[in-house]
Amino acid sequence: MKNLKSLFHYFSKGELILWFGSVLVIVVSFYIFDRGNYLTLLASLIGVTSLIFNAKGNPVGQFLMIIFSLIYGIISLTFSYYGEMLTYLGMTMPMAIFALISWLKNPYNGNKAEVRVNHLAQEEWQRMWVLSILVTLGFYFVLKYFHTANIIPSTISVTTSFIAVYLTFRRSPYYAIGYAANDIVLIVLWTLATIEDISYMSVVVCFTAFLINDVYGFISWHRMGKRQAESE
Repeated sequence: MKNLKSLFHYFSKGELILWFGSVLVIVVSFYIFDRGNYLTLLASLIGVTSLIFNAKGNPVGQFLMIIFSLIYGIISLTFSYYGEMLTYLGMTMPMAIFALISWLKNPYNGNKAEVRVNHLAQEEWQRMWVLSILVTLGFYFVLKYFHTANIIPSTISVTTSFIAVYLTFRRSPYYAIGYAANDIVLIVLWTLATIEDISYMSVVVCFTAFLINDVYGFISWHRMGKRQAESE
Protein backbone atom coordinates (compact mmCIF):
# COMPACT_ATOMS: atom_id res chain seq x y z
CA MET A 1 0.00 0.00 0.00
CA LYS A 2 2.86 2.36 0.88
CA ASN A 3 4.54 1.68 -2.49
CA LEU A 4 1.25 2.32 -4.29
CA LYS A 5 0.79 5.63 -2.47
CA SER A 6 4.34 6.74 -3.31
CA LEU A 7 3.71 5.78 -6.96
CA PHE A 8 0.68 8.06 -7.08
CA HIS A 9 2.76 10.89 -5.59
CA TYR A 10 5.43 10.23 -8.22
CA PHE A 11 3.10 11.31 -11.03
CA SER A 12 1.49 14.74 -11.29
CA LYS A 13 -2.29 15.08 -11.21
CA GLY A 14 -2.27 15.81 -14.94
CA GLU A 15 -0.27 12.66 -15.63
CA LEU A 16 -2.60 10.54 -13.52
CA ILE A 17 -5.63 11.99 -15.33
CA LEU A 18 -3.96 11.24 -18.67
CA TRP A 19 -3.19 7.65 -17.63
CA PHE A 20 -6.60 6.94 -16.07
CA GLY A 21 -8.36 8.54 -19.03
CA SER A 22 -6.34 6.47 -21.49
CA VAL A 23 -7.02 3.25 -19.58
CA LEU A 24 -10.74 4.03 -19.37
CA VAL A 25 -11.05 4.74 -23.09
CA ILE A 26 -9.11 1.57 -23.98
CA VAL A 27 -11.19 -0.66 -21.68
CA VAL A 28 -14.52 0.81 -22.82
CA SER A 29 -13.62 0.49 -26.53
CA PHE A 30 -12.52 -3.10 -25.94
CA TYR A 31 -15.88 -4.08 -24.44
CA ILE A 32 -17.77 -2.24 -27.20
CA PHE A 33 -15.86 -3.53 -30.24
CA ASP A 34 -13.97 -6.66 -29.20
CA ARG A 35 -14.90 -8.50 -25.97
CA GLY A 36 -12.91 -11.53 -27.07
CA ASN A 37 -9.22 -10.83 -27.66
CA TYR A 38 -7.97 -10.15 -24.16
CA LEU A 39 -4.41 -10.26 -25.47
CA THR A 40 -5.14 -7.01 -27.32
CA LEU A 41 -6.50 -5.45 -24.13
CA LEU A 42 -3.45 -6.57 -22.15
CA ALA A 43 -1.05 -5.16 -24.77
CA SER A 44 -2.92 -1.85 -24.85
CA LEU A 45 -2.84 -1.42 -21.07
CA ILE A 46 0.85 -2.32 -20.84
CA GLY A 47 1.64 -0.01 -23.75
CA VAL A 48 -0.12 3.04 -22.39
CA THR A 49 1.44 2.47 -18.96
CA SER A 50 4.90 2.28 -20.51
CA LEU A 51 4.31 5.66 -22.19
CA ILE A 52 3.54 7.49 -18.94
CA PHE A 53 6.75 6.11 -17.40
CA ASN A 54 8.69 7.02 -20.56
CA ALA A 55 7.36 10.57 -20.31
CA LYS A 56 9.08 10.78 -16.91
CA GLY A 57 12.32 9.38 -18.34
CA ASN A 58 11.91 6.31 -16.13
CA PRO A 59 13.56 3.05 -17.35
CA VAL A 60 10.49 1.11 -16.19
CA GLY A 61 8.85 2.43 -19.35
CA GLN A 62 11.40 0.64 -21.52
CA PHE A 63 10.94 -2.62 -19.61
CA LEU A 64 7.19 -2.43 -20.24
CA MET A 65 7.84 -1.58 -23.90
CA ILE A 66 9.74 -4.86 -24.28
CA ILE A 67 6.69 -6.77 -23.04
CA PHE A 68 4.34 -4.71 -25.22
CA SER A 69 6.44 -5.34 -28.34
CA LEU A 70 6.30 -9.09 -27.80
CA ILE A 71 2.51 -9.17 -27.38
CA TYR A 72 1.86 -6.68 -30.21
CA GLY A 73 3.98 -8.76 -32.57
CA ILE A 74 1.71 -11.74 -31.88
CA ILE A 75 -1.42 -9.63 -32.47
CA SER A 76 -0.05 -8.32 -35.79
CA LEU A 77 0.47 -11.87 -36.98
CA THR A 78 -3.27 -12.56 -36.67
CA PHE A 79 -4.04 -10.02 -39.42
CA SER A 80 -1.05 -10.86 -41.63
CA TYR A 81 0.61 -7.56 -40.76
CA TYR A 82 4.01 -9.17 -41.10
CA GLY A 83 5.63 -5.76 -41.26
CA GLU A 84 4.35 -4.90 -37.80
CA MET A 85 5.30 -8.33 -36.47
CA LEU A 86 8.83 -8.18 -37.90
CA THR A 87 9.26 -4.54 -36.89
CA TYR A 88 8.26 -5.03 -33.27
CA LEU A 89 9.84 -8.44 -32.68
CA GLY A 90 12.92 -7.88 -34.83
CA MET A 91 13.59 -4.20 -34.21
CA THR A 92 11.47 -2.43 -31.57
CA MET A 93 11.85 -5.11 -28.90
CA PRO A 94 15.65 -5.53 -29.27
CA MET A 95 16.10 -1.75 -29.41
CA ALA A 96 13.95 -1.37 -26.29
CA ILE A 97 16.36 -3.73 -24.54
CA PHE A 98 19.32 -1.59 -25.65
CA ALA A 99 17.41 1.54 -24.64
CA LEU A 100 16.73 0.07 -21.19
CA ILE A 101 20.45 -0.57 -20.73
CA SER A 102 21.30 2.92 -22.02
CA TRP A 103 18.80 4.60 -19.70
CA LEU A 104 20.02 2.62 -16.69
CA LYS A 105 23.62 3.59 -17.49
CA ASN A 106 22.81 7.28 -17.84
CA PRO A 107 20.77 8.37 -14.81
CA TYR A 108 20.44 12.07 -14.07
CA ASN A 109 22.56 12.93 -11.00
CA GLY A 110 22.42 9.34 -9.80
CA ASN A 111 18.60 9.25 -9.87
CA LYS A 112 17.80 5.91 -11.54
CA ALA A 113 14.16 6.98 -11.97
CA GLU A 114 15.16 9.76 -14.40
CA VAL A 115 17.41 9.43 -17.42
CA ARG A 116 19.82 12.17 -18.48
CA VAL A 117 18.44 13.93 -21.56
CA ASN A 118 20.77 13.82 -24.55
CA HIS A 119 20.97 16.20 -27.52
CA LEU A 120 22.16 14.79 -30.83
CA ALA A 121 24.79 16.49 -32.96
CA GLN A 122 24.00 17.29 -36.60
CA GLU A 123 26.25 14.46 -37.81
CA GLU A 124 24.28 11.91 -35.82
CA TRP A 125 20.97 13.18 -37.22
CA GLN A 126 22.36 12.69 -40.71
CA ARG A 127 23.54 9.18 -39.81
CA MET A 128 20.10 8.35 -38.42
CA TRP A 129 18.36 9.40 -41.66
CA VAL A 130 20.75 7.35 -43.77
CA LEU A 131 20.18 4.30 -41.57
CA SER A 132 16.41 4.89 -41.71
CA ILE A 133 16.46 4.81 -45.52
CA LEU A 134 18.53 1.62 -45.58
CA VAL A 135 16.31 -0.10 -43.02
CA THR A 136 13.17 0.96 -44.90
CA LEU A 137 14.45 -0.37 -48.23
CA GLY A 138 15.53 -3.65 -46.66
CA PHE A 139 12.22 -4.19 -44.88
CA TYR A 140 10.19 -3.27 -47.99
CA PHE A 141 11.53 -6.25 -49.93
CA VAL A 142 11.07 -8.53 -46.93
CA LEU A 143 7.45 -7.39 -46.54
CA LYS A 144 6.84 -7.79 -50.25
CA TYR A 145 8.18 -11.36 -50.11
CA PHE A 146 5.71 -12.20 -47.32
CA HIS A 147 2.80 -10.57 -49.21
CA THR A 148 2.19 -8.17 -46.35
CA ALA A 149 -1.26 -6.60 -46.19
CA ASN A 150 -1.32 -2.82 -46.91
CA ILE A 151 2.39 -2.82 -47.74
CA ILE A 152 2.85 0.95 -48.22
CA PRO A 153 1.66 2.06 -44.76
CA SER A 154 3.36 -1.03 -43.30
CA THR A 155 6.66 0.09 -44.83
CA ILE A 156 6.20 3.66 -43.59
CA SER A 157 5.57 2.20 -40.15
CA VAL A 158 9.00 0.55 -40.31
CA THR A 159 10.60 3.94 -40.99
CA THR A 160 8.83 5.77 -38.17
CA SER A 161 9.44 2.86 -35.77
CA PHE A 162 13.18 2.84 -36.51
CA ILE A 163 13.46 6.59 -35.99
CA ALA A 164 11.52 6.32 -32.72
CA VAL A 165 13.57 3.45 -31.26
CA TYR A 166 16.87 5.00 -32.39
CA LEU A 167 16.05 8.33 -30.70
CA THR A 168 14.84 6.48 -27.60
CA PHE A 169 18.13 4.60 -27.40
CA ARG A 170 20.02 7.87 -27.79
CA ARG A 171 17.86 9.55 -25.10
CA SER A 172 16.62 12.35 -27.36
CA PRO A 173 13.37 14.20 -26.53
CA TYR A 174 12.40 13.76 -30.18
CA TYR A 175 11.87 10.03 -29.61
CA ALA A 176 8.28 10.92 -28.70
CA ILE A 177 7.75 12.69 -32.03
CA GLY A 178 8.99 9.54 -33.78
CA TYR A 179 6.50 7.43 -31.85
CA ALA A 180 3.71 9.97 -32.48
CA ALA A 181 4.36 9.71 -36.23
CA ASN A 182 4.31 5.92 -35.90
CA ASP A 183 1.02 6.11 -33.99
CA ILE A 184 -0.58 8.00 -36.90
CA VAL A 185 0.59 5.35 -39.37
CA LEU A 186 -0.72 2.58 -37.12
CA ILE A 187 -4.09 4.31 -36.77
CA VAL A 188 -4.33 4.20 -40.57
CA LEU A 189 -3.21 0.55 -40.70
CA TRP A 190 -5.68 -0.72 -38.13
CA THR A 191 -8.49 1.45 -39.55
CA LEU A 192 -7.99 -0.48 -42.79
CA ALA A 193 -8.14 -3.72 -40.79
CA THR A 194 -11.35 -2.51 -39.11
CA ILE A 195 -13.06 -2.35 -42.51
CA GLU A 196 -12.82 -6.15 -42.58
CA ASP A 197 -13.23 -6.83 -38.85
CA ILE A 198 -14.85 -4.23 -36.57
CA SER A 199 -13.20 -5.77 -33.49
CA TYR A 200 -9.93 -4.12 -34.52
CA MET A 201 -11.49 -0.73 -33.74
CA SER A 202 -10.27 -1.23 -30.18
CA VAL A 203 -6.70 -1.26 -31.54
CA VAL A 204 -7.40 2.02 -33.40
CA VAL A 205 -8.60 3.58 -30.14
CA CYS A 206 -5.52 2.20 -28.39
CA PHE A 207 -3.10 3.91 -30.78
CA THR A 208 -5.12 7.12 -30.62
CA ALA A 209 -4.54 7.08 -26.85
CA PHE A 210 -0.86 6.34 -27.53
CA LEU A 211 -0.67 9.38 -29.82
CA ILE A 212 -1.96 11.71 -27.11
CA ASN A 213 0.48 10.21 -24.58
CA ASP A 214 3.43 10.54 -26.98
CA VAL A 215 2.64 14.21 -27.59
CA TYR A 216 2.69 14.69 -23.83
CA GLY A 217 5.93 12.69 -23.66
CA PHE A 218 7.65 15.20 -25.96
CA ILE A 219 6.39 18.13 -23.86
CA SER A 220 7.56 16.41 -20.66
CA TRP A 221 11.03 15.64 -22.03
CA HIS A 222 11.41 19.20 -23.30
CA ARG A 223 10.71 20.48 -19.78
CA MET A 224 12.95 17.82 -18.25
CA GLY A 225 15.85 18.68 -20.56
CA LYS A 226 15.47 22.39 -19.80
CA ARG A 227 15.40 21.73 -16.05
CA GLN A 228 18.47 19.51 -16.20
CA ALA A 229 20.39 22.08 -18.27
CA GLU A 230 19.53 24.92 -15.86
CA SER A 231 20.66 22.94 -12.79
CA GLU A 232 24.12 22.19 -14.19
